[in-house]
Amino acid sequence: MSAKRTRLNSYLALLQRNPNFRNLWLARVVSNLGDWFNLLASATLIANLSGAGTAISLLFLARFLPLFLMSPFAGVLADRFDRRKIMIVTDLLRAGTVFSFLFVDRPERIWLLYVLTALQFVFSAVFTPAQQAYLPAVVDQDDLVTANALDSLTWSSMLAIGALLGGLATAFLGVQAAFVLDALTFVVAAWFVARVPIASHGRTQQAGSKSTMRAGLLEIVEGMRYLWGRPVLLIFALVKAGGSLVWGGVNVLEIPLAEQAFPLAGNGTLSLGFIYAAVGIGTGFGPLLVRAWLGDSYSSLLKAITIGFAAMTLGICGLAVAPNLGWVLAATTVRGIGTGMIWVFSAVLLQILIPNRLRGRVFAFEFAALTLTQSASTLWAGFAYDTLGLALAQIFLSAGLAGAAISGAWLLFYMRVRRRPAPVSEA
Repeated sequence: MSAKRTRLNSYLALLQRNPNFRNLWLARVVSNLGDWFNLLASATLIANLSGAGTAISLLFLARFLPLFLMSPFAGVLADRFDRRKIMIVTDLLRAGTVFSFLFVDRPERIWLLYVLTALQFVFSAVFTPAQQAYLPAVVDQDDLVTANALDSLTWSSMLAIGALLGGLATAFLGVQAAFVLDALTFVVAAWFVARVPIASHGRTQQAGSKSTMRAGLLEIVEGMRYLWGRPVLLIFALVKAGGSLVWGGVNVLEIPLAEQAFPLAGNGTLSLGFIYAAVGIGTGFGPLLVRAWLGDSYSSLLKAITIGFAAMTLGICGLAVAPNLGWVLAATTVRGIGTGMIWVFSAVLLQILIPNRLRGRVFAFEFAALTLTQSASTLWAGFAYDTLGLALAQIFLSAGLAGAAISGAWLLFYMRVRRRPAPVSEA
């Protein structure tokens, strides 16, 4: 019991003793809060203007494809330039982009929503590897599991809170108010990152005469060769991609599930808010509870990912047979527990084992693979719902079967490496 209490206290202690991490965490809090306002408002706007599953899939593709296309180059930027400055600039650019969402005010301008969403996520593609690669420069290695678990709890808590508040704001104040609030959160987040002293550097290379397109491409190839020559690390970098091949389509289907199958008092936006809140509860508390149970060792991280795949699959299969909204929320929570564990513990493995000079490119590769499989899963869900005429339960079942196959593949890998020593981290 004392060990569990110590781990729970470690989250607050890290925030208290490390002001640089605390500022990054506060930036994460406000930015994530706005993100869920944005998604709910965008989904509601698409549903009102079109209502087709393909149109909703296009919204998610507009969020995913820029991440895939930009991630390799974003990784080079994160390894060559000041990661702190990258985060500040991209936050401010995202604020301006989201403010422009206000121009999408009638059906003939729906194309602008897709364009602006894509532009927003171009900047997100640059921000994400910089943020993930920057974290080890701000916290000690012994605190990486704590920092990542707290980051997951933050994302999930803001999902739960933001989804509920965003659902209420969108339902009663309108989508315009939600977009304004989201834009303001990016400005506040940039201010918090700017408070991190410049001495807490995040740059690993000087950007001088070698800052050419050719040099950048060579650096991307170097990162890929590094992973290709280390199959175990390559599998770790593909863990999230395997999970997103399953949960990507589920994200799309949650919208018609809320709007058409289980509207709350006739309001699908409120139902969607509760569904996102359930995801937040699962992804936030799942990693914390499992960490308190298993600990922080290399073998524990592998075991936690294994449990995560099983929980994700079980939760999605539960959605296929859900008779009511309460069942949906319970299954979604289980699914969230699984996805949260996959996300957190695979990130810790990479942060511990990847050398700093390559960390940005490796996280960019991980993010690109994640968005590619998520896009494929999203397209399948929209196509199956609109063109094939499959019922929601049938599509959820197909996702559950895919989850079972991927979980089985990971289990075989886990059985082979669980008794081996951890790969040696390089300088």
